[in-house]
Amino acid sequence: MAAHVGRLERFVAWVLRNADVVVALGIAMAVGLLDIFGDVISDDVSSGATLVVLGLLATGSIVERVRRPASIQEAMSGTRQALEDLAMVRSLSGNEVGEALRKARQHTNLWYFKGGTGTYLRAVTLPLCVAAAKEQRSQLNVKIDIVNPADERACAAYARFRQMFGAQRRGDDLWTTDRVRRESYATVLAACWYQRQLTTLEISVHLSAAVPTLRFDLSETCLITQDDQNRVNLLVERGQPLYDYYVTELHQSREQATVLDLRVASPLGQEPTVDEVRTLFDDLRLPLPRVFTDSDIGKIIEKALHAEDPYRR
Repeated sequence: MAAHVGRLERFVAWVLRNADVVVALGIAMAVGLLDIFGDVISDDVSSGATLVVLGLLATGSIVERVRRPASIQEAMSGTRQALEDLAMVRSLSGNEVGEALRKARQHTNLWYFKGGTGTYLRAVTLPLCVAAAKEQRSQLNVKIDIVNPADERACAAYARFRQMFGAQRRGDDLWTTDRVRRESYATVLAACWYQRQLTTLEISVHLSAAVPTLRFDLSETCLITQDDQNRVNLLVERGQPLYDYYVTELHQSREQATVLDLRVASPLGQEPTVDEVRTLFDDLRLPLPRVFTDSDIGKIIEKALHAEDPYRR
């Protein structure tokens, strides 16, 4: 019984969708039968019925033509949306990475970073974001997750990783454990120094014992992963699930790292001295290694405030 009702419903639905054809077919059959089996219908009525049938068929044809472009347009719209969604996660290579980072810095009040030692962060991101926040008189929220310079094992492991997989530019120092430590100390120093340059800057530094293989830069508009400009990197627009996944991943990473209390750090001059830097790291309970000479600390200061863009060609 249910199957019979289902077939009846489908038949009624088909009739409603094709009413113009059904009506035309009914009129044509009625007129044809009456004309064949009797002289009931005059020539005028027969001609009129023929015109009605032709008109209904023409109407049906027009309706079908109207429906077809609408269906095509709907399908194209779905395809276009799918392509747009796909474009929200795209690969970057070469100079595209720098351009994507430039766009990401525009109109953002937050920047989350996770990476090895934060060289690009010191050289480009922090100076430009702080300058923009000053100009716009806006708040800036920065979270930094780097290798712990006090963890010699982690620094040595990261140095080996960079030696094995990192691109070595001509004139660059070889990645060693001491270099990793100096670079990480420089990022901590830069965070403290910029915090004093902008009162609306909320900045936190998290020191990790894990060795990262990718660099993550996240702004309010997108997330960019980068290891090497010579390799393909990834851009994820905000609003995509992957963006939210990375936000959670970065949060969890910071939760497992050692966070520094930058508020206890001693004041720094516009051009910090060696003694000021030693005192600052003592205050942070991140004392510099005793083997670090004044020359080593001078390099840390230089890397903190005058770092060279590592991706400038």
